[in-house]
Amino acid sequence: MVTRFLVAAPLAVAFAAAFIAVPAFAAPSQTMCDTTPAALRSAATTAPAVAQQRASILISTGEHLCADQARGEAAKKFAAAARILGVDMASLATAPVVTAGQ
Repeated sequence: MVTRFLVAAPLAVAFAAAFIAVPAFAAPSQTMCDTTPAALRSAATTAPAVAQQRASILISTGEHLCADQARGEAAKKFAAAARILGVDMASLATAPVVTAGQ
């Protein structure tokens, strides 16, 4: 009986944790939709042409998803673009974004 509990209890907890919804505070924010595309485009300027093209498509798709209020899916597209460009998403959040007019 005790052995069954020691095996079943951790499995039940892990199974339940897999179905818990992401809390609202962990959802991607609007600032991610505002700053990440520009930072990724800035990072793309030094990437090879093929990587720039693939990342540009993902960035544009992410912007459209942000406009449709699908921030979670947009975050996935931005993360995929960052992976293609070889940059870390965490470093994009702290790096200053420089636009052409500055």
